[in-house]
Order: sequence, then C-alpha cells, then structure tokens
Amino acid sequence: MRAHILGLALLLLLAGASPAAERKFDFGEMPLNQPPPGFFNTVAGQGKPGVWKVILDDVPLPLPPLTPNAPATAKKAVVGQLASDFTDEHFPMLVLGSDTYDDFTLTTRFKIVDGLTEQMAGIAFRIQDEKNFFVVRASALGGTVYFYKFEKGVRYPPVGNKLPVARGVWHDLTLECTGQNIHVLLDGKEAMPLLADQTFSHGKIGFWTKSDSISYFTDTRITYTPREPFVQSLVRDTLRKYPKLLGLKVFMLPAKSQEARLVASDNEKELGQPGEKTVCDVIGRGLIYYGKENEVVSVTMPLRDRNGDTVAAVRVLMKSFKGQTEESAIVRAMPIVKQMQQRVSVVDDLSQ
Repeated sequence: MRAHILGLALLLLLAGASPAAERKFDFGEMPLNQPPPGFFNTVAGQGKPGVWKVILDDVPLPLPPLTPNAPATAKKAVVGQLASDFTDEHFPMLVLGSDTYDDFTLTTRFKIVDGLTEQMAGIAFRIQDEKNFFVVRASALGGTVYFYKFEKGVRYPPVGNKLPVARGVWHDLTLECTGQNIHVLLDGKEAMPLLADQTFSHGKIGFWTKSDSISYFTDTRITYTPREPFVQSLVRDTLRKYPKLLGLKVFMLPAKSQEARLVASDNEKELGQPGEKTVCDVIGRGLIYYGKENEVVSVTMPLRDRNGDTVAAVRVLMKSFKGQTEESAIVRAMPIVKQMQQRVSVVDDLSQ
C-alpha cells in the first residue's frame, strides 16, 4: 500500500467552510524589508524569481481630505517587486499562499514605479503552475490593459484595450471570476469586454510583473466561494445518481497514521471521525466487510485509482430486503463504487 494522504487537514477544513469567505492581506503586520511570510516567490518564462519585499510607500487615504491643507496620503506597508531583470520572457510572480480558488472577486491597488524596457503590474490567477495560468496586466509604457492565457508554457495572444495607465500613480484593479466568465475593472471602469475562458476552472492567485518592471501592490482582498473538496463532490454526485442509498461515506488513511478518518459523507457533521479497524483493513489489505443492523446493510470496500492502488475505503449503506445476503449486498454495492473509481485517476485527486 502506498503512503497517503497529502493535505487531509486542509481538506477537512474546507469541507466545513462557510458558503462565502474573505481574505485580506495586511502587509502592515509583516516585517519590513523582508519577503512576505507565507507567500511563494516563483517565475514564469525565463530568468530568476523576482525580489519581493514589504516596504513603506505613500498611499492615498481611503477618504478625501476634509480641508485643503490636510494630507491626502499616508505611509503604508506595501509589497514590491524590486529586481530589474531585462530578460524579455521573464514574469516574476508572488503567489498569495497555498489557497486555491474557484469563483472569486479580487480587489487590489497597484503602482507601476519604474522600468526601462517594461513597466507592468498585474494579477495572475487560476495558477496551476508556472506554465499554466491566466493573467490580467496593465502597462504604463504601452498604455494597455490585457488578458493573457499561459498554457503549457505558451503565451496566447492578448485580449484587451488601449487605456492610459499612469506610472507612479496608485490604481484600483478589480477582477471577478465566475465559472468561465472573467470581468476586469480598472479604476472603477470596464477595462475590457467580458471574457470567457474555461481552460482553468480553479487555481492559486498571485501578483505578477514582467522583465525589469518595479511595481507595488497593497490593499488586496479576495472574496470567494470556498471550494468543495473533490472527494465530497464525489459523494454528493454519487448520491444524486443513486437516490435510494441510505448513506455513503469515504475513509482515508493520513500519512504516518494508523487510524483512518472519515473525509466525505452524506452527513458532513461526521467529517473527521475516526474509522474502525475494519476500515484500515479495507485500505491496507483490500478486504470487503459486510454489516447489518435492523433494516440497514452496509458494505465497506476498497476505492482504487487507475493504477489499481487502494486509495480509500467506501462504505455504502442500503436498505435491506427479505432474503438479503452478504453476497447480494456486495453485488449491489459493487457498481456504485466502480462508478466512483472512474473519476479517480490518482490518490492526489481525493486531496484536492
């Protein structure tokens, strides 16, 4: 049996998440002149990752000054990409943690500070890795706001408009993603027509620049719909297809643990509960267990990936009938579990 499972704690956390959530990134709580902790510095294309640090800059106050002599700006912690790398196909990215988003609305401020060959700032989103993601970026030199798709390392032609983007000025960017639809606002106005691209349905989010662009970001907020873990959606979809089932549960064995845990269920309040020894036997030894209590029969059997490796145990709860035998119960449960297996390529699928 292979060692499992990555990301179980996160999976359980997301399974119990509320219908709507919000993340605010307060750089004022982070050490100055240091990379922001918990973020991931990477690069797409060529060259080295950028140099991202939390610094202080003058940022416009959220409300206009009450008197002509009142200050209109204040020092505030921002995060900046400070390196100058003249490589053309060079896209520094600072990924905002490990969270993955489906539908979301992001608001941020950005300022393009400097750059000899390029002066750009943008948001990369639905990031799969450094070769697969979307990006919306503004260019002060070109006076454009464009959307790009990077797929398998190939940068597709841009979609967008020519718009004035002043250098040295803070701009407001709003990015909304709902399903395949992408909506972009710059300084409160439509930056381009409503886009539709279904290449990536979810992914991480990050700040983005190009070549020698020195750009700052602050006041970043993401409102999002928490992702339903794949394994929970697998249970939900199976119950919809087999509405006569009395219950359906999936157990997995966390890495370096001898105790299985319930990771998906028709009753989400049960999530996280330990599985009994028979569940470990199903995962570790590929056994099948049958049980009956009153008018309910249960069959617990292995869930295998496309390599034939056992990645979980599935418990199918069904109403008993007169003459029900262990063999007939297993025959009833078998096609249900096989249908679930068709959607599981590898063990990591259940951790998403």
